Amino acid sequence: MKISLEHLPEGKQHQLRWAADIIRETVNPDMLILFGSYARGDWVEELAVSLIAEDIHFVNRRIAKGQYFYTDILREGILLHDSERFELAEPQEPSMPERKKQAQDDFEYWFENARQCYGGFEIFLQREWYNKAAFELHQTTERLYGTILLVFTRYKPSTHDLEKLGQLVASIEPEFLKVFPQGTEEDKAKFELLRKAYVSARYKPSYSITWQELEWLAERVMHLQALTEELCKIKIASYE
Repeated sequence: MKISLEHLPEGKQHQLRWAADIIRETVNPDMLILFGSYARGDWVEELAVSLIAEDIHFVNRRIAKGQYFYTDILREGILLHDSERFELAEPQEPSMPERKKQAQDDFEYWFENARQCYGGFEIFLQREWYNKAAFELHQTTERLYGTILLVFTRYKPSTHDLEKLGQLVASIEPEFLKVFPQGTEEDKAKFELLRKAYVSARYKPSYSITWQELEWLAERVMHLQALTEELCKIKIASYE
């Protein structure tokens, strides 16, 4: 595993070291590993760094089984802190045919699941049950993000937060940053309605969303669906 941040601009190196210091002082982890676009060097300015916390034994089991989200971290990651109390396992890399089958199976299941959720959205929108429509649109988005993460990394965190999932997806392919534009306060507000729909659209009487807002969000989700299908198929084909 690498240990140097020298491939990044000096300002980014300083920011990452500052963030690492805060994490060490706050939670004192045994290891702190930078992975994704900042470790690879293909980061974009708009992309924020997000955190994933896992038990070391859980990580080592996944590495030993060859789960390629973790083996990729082992291969591409940058070690920012090491208590030296533990060592990472030796990876058992899956064969390319095995990796391709896993990715194909994940794509078929999760992409179809997303399509079914979108069908529910269309039914509820037609009946003017807007809160239910918003929830199904959230579920469509969550499943599309899950499709991407599983095909590319075989890892999907246990969260329903579209902002966190979107950050992980964008670390794989920055093109996904453009799916939900954040250039105006209006755009941000519409995405926030979608992000909150998982809980608020079902349980909070104060939640309200209009047909126009749902129409705009649905257009963006359809763009996400097309981009997901295109890039996942390219990725699956690369496992040769």
